[in-house]
Amino acid sequence: MADEYSFASKSSLKLKGVDMPIKKKKKRKDKDREREKTEKAVGESSAEAKELATMVSGSDEDLMYRGKTPAEVAHLKRKREQELDRIRKRADTTHKEKVEKFNSYLHKLPENYDIPKVSWTK
Repeated sequence: MADEYSFASKSSLKLKGVDMPIKKKKKRKDKDREREKTEKAVGESSAEAKELATMVSGSDEDLMYRGKTPAEVAHLKRKREQELDRIRKRADTTHKEKVEKFNSYLHKLPENYDIPKVSWTK
């Protein structure tokens, strides 16, 4: 059975008139190059950490504030502060407090918002 297909080519098809791209051999990595890359990566990660710290503090050199008018910058800063306050408030409340707040809200609603009892027998 294997002899029936022994004449078939096992390489990829080649089209006439189309030049196939030549595959370049990969170069071996030097240890020095790897060391340089790791040093660069460490330097970049520390730079990224500094950039994140400046973003949290909300400095004017932030990329988000470039090309904005002073009024736009003030608006964005105020918006960020309000968002952080909302996050802090949600993080401070426990599940028990949330349930109590929801129950008090339901208690204040009039009775016509209650779910009617559905029964076939009564």
